[in-house]
Order: sequence, then C-alpha cells, then structure tokens
Amino acid sequence: MSEIDTATPSTLWTTVRESIAGSHRGEYTDGAIGRAILLLAIPMVLELVLESVFAVVDVFFVSRLGADSVATVGVTESMLTIIYAVAMGLSVGAMATIARRVGERDPDGAARAAVQVIALGVIVSVPVGLFGFWFARPLLGLMGAGPDVLAHSSYTAIVLGLNGVILMIFLINAVFRGAGDAAVAMRVLWIANAFNMVLDPCFIFGLGPFPRLGVTGAAVATTTGRGIGVLVQLYVLSRGQGRITIHREHLRLDPRVMLNMLRLSGTAVFQILIATTSWIGLVRILADFGSDALAGNTIAIRIVIFALLPSWGFANAAATLVGQNLVAGKPDRAETSVWRASFYNMVALAGIGLLFVVFADAIVAGFTSDPRVAPIAVRGLRIISAGFPLFAYGYVMTQAFNGAGDTVTPTLINVFCLWLGEIPLAYALACSVGLGPTGVYWSIFVAFSAMSLVSALVFRRGTWKLKRV
Repeated sequence: MSEIDTATPSTLWTTVRESIAGSHRGEYTDGAIGRAILLLAIPMVLELVLESVFAVVDVFFVSRLGADSVATVGVTESMLTIIYAVAMGLSVGAMATIARRVGERDPDGAARAAVQVIALGVIVSVPVGLFGFWFARPLLGLMGAGPDVLAHSSYTAIVLGLNGVILMIFLINAVFRGAGDAAVAMRVLWIANAFNMVLDPCFIFGLGPFPRLGVTGAAVATTTGRGIGVLVQLYVLSRGQGRITIHREHLRLDPRVMLNMLRLSGTAVFQILIATTSWIGLVRILADFGSDALAGNTIAIRIVIFALLPSWGFANAAATLVGQNLVAGKPDRAETSVWRASFYNMVALAGIGLLFVVFADAIVAGFTSDPRVAPIAVRGLRIISAGFPLFAYGYVMTQAFNGAGDTVTPTLINVFCLWLGEIPLAYALACSVGLGPTGVYWSIFVAFSAMSLVSALVFRRGTWKLKRV
C-alpha cells in the first residue's frame, strides 16, 4: 500500500487547530492527503470568506440608502472584476512558481519570485488607477447606468483609482499560500475586515466625528481596511515571520523570473478575464431592465460570492499540493489530492446551496425589503445556488490545472463555456424568450455546470502532469 493509503491522520479538531495556528510543516509532499488538504484549505477558506465579507458588509450598509446606491456598487463591482481578474491571474503565476521553489527547498528563489510579483502589481495598478479615477463617470455611463447612479460616481472613482490595494492584498496572500503559509494570509484578512466593518457605518452614516459620505463612505472604508492589510503583509514578509522572508538582496528586478511569471500569469489573467468579463456582459444585459434588476442582481451575486469564494480555499489548496508534489516526483499523489479536495468542496457547497434554496427569502430580507428588488434577488439566489454541488468540482479542477502550470486548458474551457455559451444564452433567455433577469440566472447555472463537467473530463486525461514551471 502507498503512503496515501497507510497515513494515519490526527483528529479533525487537532488538524483544525493546527491549520488556524499555522502548520510548521515545510511542505506537503508526504503524510496523509486529507490532513494536508485541511491544513492548507481551512485557513484559505477562512481567508476567502473574509475577502467576500468586504462585499457583503458594503451591500448590507449601502442597501439602507436605496436601490440606486446598491446599483452603483453593483455596476462598479462588475467593472472591478477586471482588477480581480488581473490580481487572480498574477496570483496563479505566483502560487505556481513559489510552490515549485518551496518543493525544491529554494527559499531564495521563492523570495525573488515574491518580489517580482509585487513589482508587477505596482506596474499594473498605477496606470489602471489613473484611468479609473479620471473616467469613472463615463465608464458608469458605458455600463448603462442612469442619472441617479451617475450621481454616485465618486464611489467608483475611489474604488478604481485605489485599485492597487486590491491587487496587493491578493498578490501577497498568493505568495503566502504558495509557500504553505495560508494561516498568515487568513490573519491579514481578519485585520483588514475588522477595520472595514468598523469604518463602513462610520463613513456611510457619519457616526461620531466621521463625515457622512453616503455610498462614497463605503469606498473609503473598504479601501482603508485593505490598505492596512497590505501594510501588515509587507511587515510579515520583511520580518521573517513566515516561510518566505524578503531580504535586501532580493529587492531587485530579475528579468528571467519576471518573464517566467508573466508567461504563467499572462495566460491566467486572460483565463480569469474571460470569466470576469462574462459577469460584465451579464450586468450590461440586466441594465436594460432598470435599477431594480441591477439592485436585485447585486444582492443575489454578493450572497453567492460569499458562498463560492471560500470554495477557492479548497481549490488553492489543491493547486499548492499539485505544484509541490509534481516537483517532488509524486504525480499520483497530486491527482489524488485534487479529487479529494473536489469532494470536500462538493460536500461543503452542497450544504450551503441547500440552505440558500430553502431560506432564500429570509436571507434576502436581511438586505432589502423593497418589493420590487427582493423577488429578483430571491430567484437569482435559488437558481444559482442549486448548482453549487456541481460548481464545486469546476473550481478545484481549474486551479489544479493552474497549479501544474497548465493555464491554457482552463482558458479554453472558459472561452467555450462563458463567452461562447453563457453570454449568448443569457441574452436569448432574458430578451428573446422574455424571461428577464431570471433568464440571466439560468444562463449562469447552465454555463458553470458545463464548465465543471468539461474540466473533470479533461483532468482525467492527465496531460497536466507533464507541465513544468
């Protein structure tokens, strides 16, 4: 029997405590696979729950200001998905490269890679921030926003203008995850969210000495919280409190490492852009149905993201295990890790999806009581969450390809399922068939289900095991 079969895991509670405290294991290429997945996934899940809390907290408070304010947040977030795509794409390159260097026991190589990805983040965020700040209002108009939404363009200007904090918090946490320091990434989001939850109502409603900024206050609070999180990340990297420590000698551009990072990240950015721009297309279709449809969609999607983002915890755990085990010469262990992580993710999302389907009315009621907005949000929440068990496999498989350095395969799958499938189907169902926003939600269900099935079939072929980073 293999080490996979004979490994004896510790108790679940002990594993949970160790994962949150931060495991001292140097790598994850031996021992029980289930334990390795949980040691990585639990803090990653908590980290991404906290990342999604930013969005949910903003909508919770902004919804008190009315449908137009919620629509402003929703339209801005649809544009911000491009920033998330870049951040997540660069994160793929960072995680894959650093996981390989850690698997090779090359801490200096991992530190140099970390510096390169941070430098790439700065290079990208500055021009995007300037463009977003100056052209926030025209961008909202391009997305079909009405006059009442355009009146809140200052929210969009701040969020897009200071996009660098979003990029950095994603990228540096990817460095921690690739090294196996998932607990550090989790703690960073704890701190950032604590500031956001306290500052959000203060700036939105003008509590105490704070000015009443309305929806703009949500942008100020969230950006401040994330900015503090980035400062904590840089402190940890410079002080050697994790597995990767950046020293003075690492602080230089390395063209070879940066080009390799760009090779991986460039395809990954395009891959995720396909997924995120599909959301922009859906929002543009929904904009033709008015602010109520946009507000209902914003609430439903924020709740869905709150549930789905944690599944990236299992997905990122699988990516780290694939990267480290492939370089250690254990492709079978890498494959088993992915199937095991997919199953765990399916169990978790099935439970969440069932709760959302049954209690959709009560959940949406916590965000809005508007009789025109709530029914749209409830329908969206029920339709999308019904597909959670199947979506779970797609999330993990996609990241497994990326962790192996195969960013082309998931890119092609996204092109066919989302651009060539989801958007045309959404338009046909919503506009041609006349289902309105409900048709958009059904297109999401169909597209992501198809993506999961195709990803699983391609993964079984095993060609990803031949990739090198």
